[in-house]
Amino acid sequence: MHRRIRSSAVVVALTATAALLAACGAPAAEEEQAEPITFWTPQSTPERVAAQEAVAARFTEETGIEVDVVPLAAADQDQALVTGAASGEVPDVILAGASQVTSWQAQGLLDTDVVQEAMDTLDPATFNENALGAVTVDGVAAAVPSDGWVHLIAYRTDLLEEAGVAVPTTVAELADAATTVKQELDVTGIALGTQSGTASATEGIESIFQSAGCELVSDGAVTIDSPECTEAAGYFKELRDSSVAGDYDVESARAAYLAGDAAMLLFSTHILDELADLDEAVPPSCKECADAPAFLAESSGFITVLDEAHPAQFGATLAYAVPAHADSPEARQYIEYVLGEGYADTLAVATEGRLPLRTGTPENPTEYLDAWGDLGFGPKVESSVAEVYGDDLVAAMGDGMAAVARWGQGTPDATLAGLVATQGTLAQQLDPLYQGTDPAEVTRQMATEVTALQQDQ
Repeated sequence: MHRRIRSSAVVVALTATAALLAACGAPAAEEEQAEPITFWTPQSTPERVAAQEAVAARFTEETGIEVDVVPLAAADQDQALVTGAASGEVPDVILAGASQVTSWQAQGLLDTDVVQEAMDTLDPATFNENALGAVTVDGVAAAVPSDGWVHLIAYRTDLLEEAGVAVPTTVAELADAATTVKQELDVTGIALGTQSGTASATEGIESIFQSAGCELVSDGAVTIDSPECTEAAGYFKELRDSSVAGDYDVESARAAYLAGDAAMLLFSTHILDELADLDEAVPPSCKECADAPAFLAESSGFITVLDEAHPAQFGATLAYAVPAHADSPEARQYIEYVLGEGYADTLAVATEGRLPLRTGTPENPTEYLDAWGDLGFGPKVESSVAEVYGDDLVAAMGDGMAAVARWGQGTPDATLAGLVATQGTLAQQLDPLYQGTDPAEVTRQMATEVTALQQDQ
């Protein structure tokens, strides 16, 4: 089992190697050189930029194509691409979120032909089907899926056993389990974002409601007041009421589980390194953790798909897009490299938050998922996911990523769903639910607010 350890020293070594090769008559000295390309990435911390530059340097060694790695946040990408398209100054490759690339496609800002060529070379059948759907509009793929993260439920195996409850397999069972844990053990049944009007609650609502079979909108019709959504609202209140410490946001929910004060936690895959004491900034603080820092990792199980009947897990995916008028042949080579030979090293930029959306090749369907499991993860990058949690969790993470879904993505309803999320429309209706208003009335009000947004589009 191998591990790829991230280090900015790799960049220095590669730079020195490239200089030596150039001095010895390497391709850099040839008369005809490929055009350099510019790559925009939202992975913008210094460590992640250095790791991406290392991948780019290896690509340059193999192809002679120089790559300028430019860190740029999502909002800045949107602004800069529109401005650049008007002036003719655009990057050649952009790593961006699914909703971004479909919006850019609708504005005519992307070269979808080169994307399809890269996809055909890599084989569409090797990609996550949901991820492909999220970046496809009217049968045209706007970008090539790369990686992402997904919500999972971490649970204390010892506490569930002590409370006498089985591992939940549906939202209804999750609510029952959380309530029973609180009643039997006087600890929070599940910690998740529930603070009314916050982004944390917006994520929590979409995560739980989707797993209960609820759709925000379908073919243009607002359906958040459907029976499935009303039932989901009732479950959401039960989950919220299982807390012994009031409402949580993302940070306090995580802190509760790390402190041993919650039996379950709804969180992203970024929790994996923290539970294993691999992130000095967010260490486990439970009473058992003082003598056994790995206690939570060893005592936690994970639900990566809550309800097999409704495999829709909240998450986020990234994909490679090529702007119109970019240097498309070189862009295509870069995309094929970072999703092929350089894929594992690309995922290692932030292993716990960059799970593969291309799980393997036709010859080895799990090649890249297996490689992801062997990568060092967390800031310490001392251990791999497979070493800490086992190969079964690696496989289960693949199932979770295959179930990643967001309301409206890949459909004409994506814009409305995006507005609902960014404006916190649903989360603003939580106080009446918490105060005892009938869930049916709450979802009717949610539908009224969503409809008003739809009419204002």
